[in-house]
Amino acid sequence: MATQTLHFHDRVDTALHDETLKTALERATTRFVGNRAGAIDALEDADGLRRQARALRANALSKLDALLVRLADQVEARGGKVCWAADGEAARRYIVDLARDRGVKSIVKSKSMASEEIHLNHALEHAGFEVVETDLGEYIIQLAGETPSHIIAPAIHKTREQVSALFEEHLGMTPTTEVPPMIRAARTALRQRFLQAEMGISGVNFGVAEEGAIAIVENEGNARLSTTVPRIHVAIMGIERIVERFDDLAVMLQVLARSATGQKMSVYTSIISGPARPDEADGPEEFHLVLLDNGRSRILGGQYVESLMCIRCGACLNACPVYQAIGGHAYGGVYSGPIGAILTPLLQPDLPDAYLLPQASSLCGACQEVCPVGIAIPDMLLRLRADAVKAGKAHPVETAGIKSYALMMKNPLVYRAGGRAARLGSRLIGRKGRIRHLPPPLHLWTHGRDFPQPHGSQSFSEWWEERQKKGRTQ
Repeated sequence: MATQTLHFHDRVDTALHDETLKTALERATTRFVGNRAGAIDALEDADGLRRQARALRANALSKLDALLVRLADQVEARGGKVCWAADGEAARRYIVDLARDRGVKSIVKSKSMASEEIHLNHALEHAGFEVVETDLGEYIIQLAGETPSHIIAPAIHKTREQVSALFEEHLGMTPTTEVPPMIRAARTALRQRFLQAEMGISGVNFGVAEEGAIAIVENEGNARLSTTVPRIHVAIMGIERIVERFDDLAVMLQVLARSATGQKMSVYTSIISGPARPDEADGPEEFHLVLLDNGRSRILGGQYVESLMCIRCGACLNACPVYQAIGGHAYGGVYSGPIGAILTPLLQPDLPDAYLLPQASSLCGACQEVCPVGIAIPDMLLRLRADAVKAGKAHPVETAGIKSYALMMKNPLVYRAGGRAARLGSRLIGRKGRIRHLPPPLHLWTHGRDFPQPHGSQSFSEWWEERQKKGRTQ
Protein backbone atom coordinates (compact mmCIF):
# COMPACT_ATOMS: atom_id res chain seq x y z
CA MET A 1 0.00 0.00 0.00
CA ALA A 2 1.37 3.42 -0.91
CA THR A 3 2.06 5.72 1.99
CA GLN A 4 -0.29 8.37 0.59
CA THR A 5 -3.29 6.00 0.73
CA LEU A 6 -3.01 5.71 4.50
CA HIS A 7 -4.67 8.10 6.92
CA PHE A 8 -2.41 10.80 8.33
CA HIS A 9 -2.26 9.20 11.77
CA ASP A 10 -1.34 5.85 10.22
CA ARG A 11 1.41 7.46 8.12
CA VAL A 12 2.81 9.08 11.25
CA ASP A 13 2.71 5.80 13.14
CA THR A 14 4.52 4.03 10.29
CA ALA A 15 7.21 6.71 10.21
CA LEU A 16 7.76 6.67 13.97
CA HIS A 17 8.42 2.93 13.88
CA ASP A 18 10.87 3.13 10.96
CA GLU A 19 14.34 2.99 12.51
CA THR A 20 16.09 3.38 9.14
CA LEU A 21 14.13 6.55 8.45
CA LYS A 22 14.97 7.85 11.91
CA THR A 23 18.69 7.34 11.27
CA ALA A 24 18.60 9.03 7.86
CA LEU A 25 16.63 12.03 9.14
CA GLU A 26 18.87 12.54 12.15
CA ARG A 27 22.02 12.55 10.03
CA ALA A 28 20.67 14.90 7.39
CA THR A 29 18.78 17.44 9.49
CA THR A 30 21.63 17.72 12.00
CA ARG A 31 24.01 18.53 9.16
CA PHE A 32 21.64 21.04 7.56
CA VAL A 33 20.95 22.82 10.85
CA GLY A 34 24.65 23.09 11.66
CA ASN A 35 25.60 24.32 8.20
CA ARG A 36 22.88 26.96 8.22
CA ALA A 37 23.87 28.21 11.68
CA GLY A 38 27.50 28.59 10.62
CA ALA A 39 26.59 30.47 7.44
CA ILE A 40 24.23 32.84 9.24
CA ASP A 41 26.69 33.49 12.08
CA ALA A 42 29.30 34.52 9.51
CA LEU A 43 27.17 37.48 8.41
CA GLU A 44 27.83 40.88 9.96
CA ASP A 45 24.14 41.77 10.06
CA ALA A 46 22.08 38.63 9.58
CA ASP A 47 18.93 40.19 11.04
CA GLY A 48 19.26 43.17 8.74
CA LEU A 49 19.59 40.94 5.68
CA ARG A 50 16.58 38.96 6.82
CA ARG A 51 14.49 42.12 7.24
CA GLN A 52 15.55 43.27 3.79
CA ALA A 53 14.60 39.93 2.23
CA ARG A 54 11.21 40.00 3.95
CA ALA A 55 10.54 43.54 2.73
CA LEU A 56 11.40 42.53 -0.83
CA ARG A 57 9.01 39.56 -0.72
CA ALA A 58 6.24 41.72 0.71
CA ASN A 59 6.85 44.36 -1.96
CA ALA A 60 6.68 41.78 -4.75
CA LEU A 61 3.42 40.31 -3.47
CA SER A 62 1.87 43.76 -3.07
CA LYS A 63 2.16 44.39 -6.82
CA LEU A 64 2.25 40.84 -8.07
CA ASP A 65 -0.12 41.39 -11.00
CA ALA A 66 1.95 44.22 -12.46
CA LEU A 67 5.23 42.35 -12.00
CA LEU A 68 3.89 39.22 -13.68
CA VAL A 69 2.66 41.19 -16.68
CA ARG A 70 6.04 42.91 -16.92
CA LEU A 71 7.85 39.56 -16.72
CA ALA A 72 5.63 38.00 -19.40
CA ASP A 73 6.02 40.98 -21.74
CA GLN A 74 9.79 40.92 -21.40
CA VAL A 75 10.03 37.16 -21.93
CA GLU A 76 7.97 37.41 -25.11
CA ALA A 77 10.00 40.39 -26.30
CA ARG A 78 13.10 38.20 -26.02
CA GLY A 79 11.60 35.43 -28.11
CA GLY A 80 10.10 33.25 -25.38
CA LYS A 81 6.55 31.96 -25.00
CA VAL A 82 4.41 32.38 -21.87
CA CYS A 83 1.61 30.11 -20.65
CA TRP A 84 -0.72 31.48 -17.96
CA ALA A 85 -1.81 28.27 -16.22
CA ALA A 86 -4.78 28.74 -13.91
CA ASP A 87 -4.33 25.28 -12.41
CA GLY A 88 -2.32 22.10 -12.64
CA GLU A 89 -4.50 20.67 -15.40
CA ALA A 90 -3.87 23.69 -17.64
CA ALA A 91 -0.11 23.49 -17.04
CA ARG A 92 0.00 19.75 -17.74
CA ARG A 93 -2.08 20.12 -20.89
CA TYR A 94 0.16 22.89 -22.25
CA ILE A 95 3.37 20.92 -21.69
CA VAL A 96 2.01 17.60 -22.99
CA ASP A 97 0.56 19.27 -26.11
CA LEU A 98 3.83 21.12 -26.71
CA ALA A 99 5.83 17.91 -26.50
CA ARG A 100 3.46 16.16 -28.92
CA ASP A 101 3.48 19.03 -31.40
CA ARG A 102 7.29 19.14 -31.45
CA GLY A 103 7.73 15.40 -31.84
CA VAL A 104 9.47 15.00 -28.49
CA LYS A 105 10.25 11.49 -27.28
CA SER A 106 12.73 11.97 -24.42
CA ILE A 107 12.53 14.56 -21.64
CA VAL A 108 15.01 15.43 -18.89
CA LYS A 109 13.97 17.33 -15.78
CA SER A 110 15.88 19.29 -13.20
CA LYS A 111 14.49 19.78 -9.71
CA SER A 112 11.07 21.44 -9.61
CA MET A 113 8.62 21.38 -6.72
CA ALA A 114 6.06 23.07 -8.99
CA SER A 115 6.19 20.09 -11.35
CA GLU A 116 5.69 17.78 -8.37
CA GLU A 117 2.75 19.91 -7.28
CA ILE A 118 0.95 19.38 -10.61
CA HIS A 119 2.01 15.70 -10.94
CA LEU A 120 3.66 16.44 -14.28
CA ASN A 121 5.75 13.28 -14.53
CA HIS A 122 2.69 11.06 -14.34
CA ALA A 123 0.95 13.05 -17.09
CA LEU A 124 3.97 12.93 -19.39
CA GLU A 125 4.58 9.22 -18.84
CA HIS A 126 0.89 8.48 -19.36
CA ALA A 127 1.14 10.33 -22.69
CA GLY A 128 4.00 8.07 -23.74
CA PHE A 129 7.05 10.26 -23.11
CA GLU A 130 10.24 9.06 -21.46
CA VAL A 131 10.93 11.32 -18.46
CA VAL A 132 14.16 11.22 -16.47
CA GLU A 133 14.92 13.24 -13.34
CA THR A 134 18.49 14.54 -13.38
CA ASP A 135 18.88 15.99 -9.89
CA LEU A 136 20.66 13.22 -7.99
CA GLY A 137 18.13 13.13 -5.16
CA GLU A 138 15.19 13.21 -7.57
CA TYR A 139 16.84 10.51 -9.69
CA ILE A 140 17.22 8.27 -6.64
CA ILE A 141 13.57 8.51 -5.66
CA GLN A 142 12.46 8.10 -9.27
CA LEU A 143 14.32 4.78 -9.35
CA ALA A 144 12.66 3.90 -6.03
CA GLY A 145 9.20 4.85 -7.32
CA GLU A 146 8.75 7.40 -4.54
CA THR A 147 8.03 11.11 -4.15
CA PRO A 148 10.29 13.79 -2.61
CA SER A 149 10.32 13.95 1.18
CA HIS A 150 12.07 17.32 1.48
CA ILE A 151 11.94 20.60 -0.43
CA ILE A 152 15.66 20.73 -1.24
CA ALA A 153 16.79 17.19 -0.42
CA PRO A 154 14.28 14.85 -2.08
CA ALA A 155 16.02 11.67 -0.93
CA ILE A 156 16.79 12.81 2.62
CA HIS A 157 14.96 9.73 3.90
CA LYS A 158 17.31 7.34 2.12
CA THR A 159 20.47 5.89 3.67
CA ARG A 160 23.63 5.16 1.68
CA GLU A 161 22.86 1.47 1.93
CA GLN A 162 19.43 1.97 0.35
CA VAL A 163 20.84 4.12 -2.46
CA SER A 164 23.55 1.56 -3.12
CA ALA A 165 20.93 -1.19 -3.44
CA LEU A 166 18.94 0.92 -5.92
CA PHE A 167 22.00 1.61 -8.07
CA GLU A 168 22.98 -2.05 -8.00
CA GLU A 169 19.50 -3.02 -9.21
CA HIS A 170 18.92 -0.33 -11.83
CA LEU A 171 22.40 0.74 -12.94
CA GLY A 172 24.38 -2.45 -12.46
CA MET A 173 26.74 -0.70 -10.04
CA THR A 174 29.26 -2.75 -8.11
CA PRO A 175 28.07 -2.88 -4.47
CA THR A 176 29.51 -0.01 -2.41
CA THR A 177 28.39 2.56 0.14
CA GLU A 178 31.14 5.02 -0.80
CA VAL A 179 29.72 8.27 -2.18
CA PRO A 180 32.13 8.95 -5.11
CA PRO A 181 31.50 5.62 -6.90
CA MET A 182 27.74 6.06 -6.50
CA ILE A 183 27.92 9.57 -7.97
CA ARG A 184 29.99 8.29 -10.89
CA ALA A 185 27.43 5.58 -11.58
CA ALA A 186 24.60 8.12 -11.65
CA ARG A 187 26.60 10.55 -13.80
CA THR A 188 27.39 7.87 -16.36
CA ALA A 189 23.73 6.84 -16.57
CA LEU A 190 22.46 10.41 -16.88
CA ARG A 191 24.97 11.83 -19.35
CA GLN A 192 23.51 9.97 -22.32
CA ARG A 193 20.03 11.09 -21.27
CA PHE A 194 21.02 14.74 -21.62
CA LEU A 195 22.33 14.14 -25.14
CA GLN A 196 19.21 12.25 -26.23
CA ALA A 197 16.57 14.58 -24.78
CA GLU A 198 14.59 16.92 -27.04
CA MET A 199 12.97 18.76 -24.11
CA GLY A 200 14.30 19.95 -20.77
CA ILE A 201 11.97 20.95 -17.94
CA SER A 202 13.08 23.03 -14.96
CA GLY A 203 11.67 24.88 -12.02
CA VAL A 204 12.31 28.55 -11.27
CA ASN A 205 13.78 29.93 -8.07
CA PHE A 206 12.95 33.52 -8.98
CA GLY A 207 11.62 35.40 -11.95
CA VAL A 208 13.08 38.88 -12.50
CA ALA A 209 10.29 41.12 -13.81
CA GLU A 210 12.28 44.07 -15.16
CA GLU A 211 14.63 41.88 -17.19
CA GLY A 212 12.27 39.14 -18.31
CA ALA A 213 14.66 36.55 -16.87
CA ILE A 214 14.50 33.55 -14.56
CA ALA A 215 17.09 32.43 -12.01
CA ILE A 216 17.83 28.78 -11.25
CA VAL A 217 20.22 27.82 -8.44
CA GLU A 218 21.76 24.38 -7.99
CA ASN A 219 24.89 22.55 -6.90
CA GLU A 220 25.15 19.70 -9.40
CA GLY A 221 25.11 21.32 -12.85
CA ASN A 222 22.22 19.15 -14.03
CA ALA A 223 19.84 22.10 -14.33
CA ARG A 224 22.30 23.92 -16.57
CA LEU A 225 22.51 20.87 -18.83
CA SER A 226 18.73 20.35 -18.79
CA THR A 227 18.13 23.94 -19.87
CA THR A 228 20.83 24.26 -22.55
CA VAL A 229 21.32 20.89 -24.28
CA PRO A 230 17.73 19.98 -25.34
CA ARG A 231 16.22 22.09 -28.12
CA ILE A 232 13.18 23.02 -26.01
CA HIS A 233 13.28 24.43 -22.48
CA VAL A 234 10.10 24.60 -20.39
CA ALA A 235 10.34 26.44 -17.05
CA ILE A 236 7.54 26.12 -14.49
CA MET A 237 7.22 29.01 -12.05
CA GLY A 238 4.75 29.54 -9.23
CA ILE A 239 3.40 33.05 -9.76
CA GLU A 240 4.62 34.21 -6.33
CA ARG A 241 8.28 33.40 -7.08
CA ILE A 242 9.11 36.81 -8.48
CA VAL A 243 11.31 39.81 -7.69
CA GLU A 244 11.26 43.21 -9.31
CA ARG A 245 14.88 43.66 -10.36
CA PHE A 246 18.33 42.07 -10.28
CA ASP A 247 19.32 44.00 -7.14
CA ASP A 248 16.44 42.27 -5.33
CA LEU A 249 17.54 38.92 -6.71
CA ALA A 250 21.03 39.41 -5.27
CA VAL A 251 19.57 39.74 -1.76
CA MET A 252 17.29 36.73 -2.13
CA LEU A 253 20.11 34.52 -3.40
CA GLN A 254 22.17 35.33 -0.31
CA VAL A 255 19.49 34.21 2.13
CA LEU A 256 18.40 31.25 0.01
CA ALA A 257 21.78 29.52 -0.16
CA ARG A 258 22.62 30.14 3.49
CA SER A 259 19.24 28.93 4.73
CA ALA A 260 19.04 25.93 2.42
CA THR A 261 22.51 24.38 2.47
CA GLY A 262 24.68 26.68 4.57
CA GLN A 263 26.58 28.01 1.54
CA LYS A 264 27.39 31.64 0.80
CA MET A 265 26.14 31.00 -2.72
CA SER A 266 25.08 27.90 -4.60
CA VAL A 267 27.65 26.40 -6.97
CA TYR A 268 25.64 27.28 -10.09
CA THR A 269 23.35 30.27 -10.58
CA SER A 270 21.87 30.37 -14.09
CA ILE A 271 20.13 33.48 -15.42
CA ILE A 272 17.98 32.61 -18.43
CA SER A 273 16.21 35.21 -20.54
CA GLY A 274 14.79 33.35 -23.51
CA PRO A 275 15.94 31.01 -26.27
CA ALA A 276 19.47 31.06 -27.67
CA ARG A 277 20.36 34.09 -29.79
CA PRO A 278 21.75 33.59 -33.30
CA ASP A 279 25.26 34.46 -32.11
CA GLU A 280 25.21 32.08 -29.11
CA ALA A 281 26.90 28.68 -29.28
CA ASP A 282 24.47 26.85 -27.02
CA GLY A 283 21.00 27.11 -25.55
CA PRO A 284 17.52 25.97 -26.55
CA GLU A 285 15.75 26.84 -29.77
CA GLU A 286 12.54 27.44 -27.81
CA PHE A 287 11.90 28.79 -24.32
CA HIS A 288 8.50 28.40 -22.66
CA LEU A 289 7.65 29.91 -19.27
CA VAL A 290 4.63 28.38 -17.51
CA LEU A 291 3.26 30.78 -14.88
CA LEU A 292 1.41 28.53 -12.44
CA ASP A 293 -1.42 29.87 -10.28
CA ASN A 294 -3.01 26.67 -8.93
CA GLY A 295 -4.66 28.38 -5.95
CA ARG A 296 -2.05 31.04 -5.27
CA SER A 297 -4.20 33.99 -6.31
CA ARG A 298 -6.86 32.75 -3.89
CA ILE A 299 -4.30 32.79 -1.07
CA LEU A 300 -3.11 36.24 -2.14
CA GLY A 301 -6.40 37.84 -1.18
CA GLY A 302 -6.75 36.16 2.22
CA GLN A 303 -5.31 35.88 5.70
CA TYR A 304 -2.59 33.41 4.65
CA VAL A 305 -0.90 35.65 2.09
CA GLU A 306 2.32 35.56 4.14
CA SER A 307 2.76 31.90 3.19
CA LEU A 308 3.45 33.06 -0.38
CA MET A 309 6.64 34.72 0.86
CA CYS A 310 8.21 31.25 1.14
CA ILE A 311 11.36 30.84 -0.97
CA ARG A 312 11.47 27.02 -0.60
CA CYS A 313 14.76 26.88 1.31
CA GLY A 314 13.68 24.01 3.58
CA ALA A 315 15.13 25.56 6.75
CA CYS A 316 11.85 25.22 8.65
CA LEU A 317 11.74 21.48 7.89
CA ASN A 318 15.24 20.92 9.24
CA ALA A 319 14.50 22.82 12.47
CA CYS A 320 11.10 21.26 13.14
CA PRO A 321 11.05 18.52 15.82
CA VAL A 322 7.99 16.96 14.20
CA TYR A 323 9.59 16.74 10.76
CA GLN A 324 12.76 15.38 12.35
CA ALA A 325 10.68 12.55 13.83
CA ILE A 326 8.38 11.62 10.93
CA GLY A 327 10.00 12.91 7.72
CA GLY A 328 8.19 14.25 4.68
CA HIS A 329 6.10 11.36 3.39
CA ALA A 330 3.97 11.27 6.53
CA TYR A 331 2.46 14.62 5.51
CA GLY A 332 0.94 12.98 2.43
CA GLY A 333 1.26 15.97 0.08
CA VAL A 334 3.94 17.56 -2.06
CA TYR A 335 5.03 20.06 0.58
CA SER A 336 6.00 18.85 4.04
CA GLY A 337 7.22 20.27 7.32
CA PRO A 338 5.85 23.44 8.93
CA ILE A 339 5.38 25.36 5.67
CA GLY A 340 3.89 22.27 4.07
CA ALA A 341 1.34 22.04 6.88
CA ILE A 342 0.16 25.45 5.69
CA LEU A 343 0.55 25.16 1.92
CA THR A 344 -1.01 21.71 1.57
CA PRO A 345 -4.43 22.62 3.05
CA LEU A 346 -4.40 25.82 0.97
CA LEU A 347 -3.14 24.46 -2.36
CA GLN A 348 -4.47 20.90 -2.10
CA PRO A 349 -7.70 21.20 -0.08
CA ASP A 350 -9.04 18.08 -1.83
CA LEU A 351 -6.65 15.86 0.14
CA PRO A 352 -8.98 14.17 2.66
CA ASP A 353 -6.77 14.68 5.72
CA ALA A 354 -5.01 17.92 4.74
CA TYR A 355 -6.88 19.75 7.51
CA LEU A 356 -5.02 17.61 10.07
CA LEU A 357 -1.55 18.77 9.03
CA PRO A 358 -1.56 22.00 11.10
CA GLN A 359 -1.87 19.74 14.14
CA ALA A 360 1.57 18.29 13.31
CA SER A 361 3.38 21.04 15.17
CA SER A 362 4.54 21.69 18.71
CA LEU A 363 4.25 25.46 18.01
CA CYS A 364 7.75 25.84 19.44
CA GLY A 365 8.54 28.61 16.94
CA ALA A 366 11.80 27.11 15.63
CA CYS A 367 10.41 27.34 12.09
CA GLN A 368 9.82 31.08 12.28
CA GLU A 369 13.18 31.62 13.95
CA VAL A 370 15.12 30.09 11.05
CA CYS A 371 12.89 31.32 8.21
CA PRO A 372 14.98 33.71 6.05
CA VAL A 373 11.96 35.96 5.51
CA GLY A 374 10.46 35.60 8.99
CA ILE A 375 7.16 33.97 8.04
CA ALA A 376 4.86 33.72 11.08
CA ILE A 377 4.31 30.00 10.59
CA PRO A 378 3.02 29.18 14.13
CA ASP A 379 0.35 31.89 13.89
CA MET A 380 -0.94 30.54 10.59
CA LEU A 381 -0.95 26.98 11.89
CA LEU A 382 -3.17 28.08 14.78
CA ARG A 383 -5.51 29.90 12.39
CA LEU A 384 -5.78 26.82 10.17
CA ARG A 385 -6.63 24.72 13.22
CA ALA A 386 -9.39 27.18 14.06
CA ASP A 387 -10.65 27.06 10.46
CA ALA A 388 -10.91 23.27 10.65
CA VAL A 389 -12.94 23.46 13.86
CA LYS A 390 -15.27 26.11 12.38
CA ALA A 391 -15.75 23.89 9.33
CA GLY A 392 -16.88 21.05 11.59
CA LYS A 393 -13.85 18.88 10.87
CA ALA A 394 -12.77 18.37 14.47
CA HIS A 395 -13.07 14.82 15.80
CA PRO A 396 -16.30 14.34 17.81
CA VAL A 397 -14.36 13.05 20.82
CA GLU A 398 -12.09 16.09 20.72
CA THR A 399 -15.09 18.42 20.46
CA ALA A 400 -16.84 16.70 23.35
CA GLY A 401 -13.66 16.85 25.43
CA ILE A 402 -13.18 20.57 24.87
CA LYS A 403 -16.83 21.29 25.69
CA SER A 404 -16.58 19.22 28.88
CA TYR A 405 -13.39 21.01 29.86
CA ALA A 406 -15.01 24.41 29.22
CA LEU A 407 -18.02 23.43 31.34
CA MET A 408 -15.76 22.27 34.16
CA MET A 409 -13.66 25.45 34.07
CA LYS A 410 -16.78 27.61 34.32
CA ASN A 411 -18.14 25.69 37.33
CA PRO A 412 -15.88 25.79 40.45
CA LEU A 413 -17.69 22.91 42.15
CA VAL A 414 -17.33 20.63 39.13
CA TYR A 415 -13.69 21.72 38.69
CA ARG A 416 -12.79 20.85 42.28
CA ALA A 417 -14.64 17.54 42.16
CA GLY A 418 -12.84 16.64 38.93
CA GLY A 419 -9.50 17.53 40.46
CA ARG A 420 -10.10 15.35 43.50
CA ALA A 421 -11.21 12.45 41.30
CA ALA A 422 -8.09 12.80 39.14
CA ARG A 423 -5.79 12.82 42.17
CA LEU A 424 -7.49 9.76 43.62
CA GLY A 425 -7.27 7.96 40.29
CA SER A 426 -3.58 8.81 39.88
CA ARG A 427 -2.82 7.28 43.27
CA LEU A 428 -4.59 4.09 42.26
CA ILE A 429 -2.87 3.62 38.89
CA GLY A 430 0.48 5.36 39.50
CA ARG A 431 3.70 3.61 40.46
CA LYS A 432 6.94 5.26 41.61
CA GLY A 433 5.88 8.70 40.45
CA ARG A 434 4.88 7.56 36.94
CA ILE A 435 1.62 6.53 35.31
CA ARG A 436 2.27 3.94 32.62
CA HIS A 437 -1.30 3.36 31.43
CA LEU A 438 -3.97 6.06 31.35
CA PRO A 439 -7.62 5.11 30.73
CA PRO A 440 -9.43 6.21 27.53
CA PRO A 441 -9.62 8.80 26.07
CA LEU A 442 -6.15 9.68 27.44
CA HIS A 443 -4.63 6.25 26.76
CA LEU A 444 -2.92 7.33 23.53
CA TRP A 445 -0.55 9.53 25.55
CA THR A 446 0.86 6.55 27.44
CA HIS A 447 1.25 4.45 24.29
CA GLY A 448 4.52 6.21 23.67
CA ARG A 449 5.54 7.71 27.01
CA ASP A 450 4.84 7.63 30.74
CA PHE A 451 2.72 10.30 32.37
CA PRO A 452 4.16 12.00 35.49
CA GLN A 453 2.08 11.24 38.57
CA PRO A 454 0.80 14.40 40.29
CA HIS A 455 2.32 14.97 43.73
CA GLY A 456 0.54 16.11 46.88
CA SER A 457 -2.96 15.69 48.18
CA GLN A 458 -4.14 19.21 47.28
CA SER A 459 -4.54 21.27 44.15
CA PHE A 460 -2.74 24.61 44.02
CA SER A 461 -6.00 26.51 44.53
CA GLU A 462 -6.84 24.40 47.60
CA TRP A 463 -3.36 24.92 49.01
CA TRP A 464 -3.58 28.67 48.37
CA GLU A 465 -7.02 28.94 49.97
CA GLU A 466 -5.82 27.07 53.07
CA ARG A 467 -2.74 29.29 53.29
CA GLN A 468 -4.84 32.43 53.08
CA LYS A 469 -7.13 31.20 55.86
CA LYS A 470 -4.17 30.46 58.12
CA GLY A 471 -2.81 33.93 57.47
CA ARG A 472 -6.05 35.56 58.54
CA THR A 473 -6.24 33.56 61.80
CA GLN A 474 -2.69 34.39 62.91
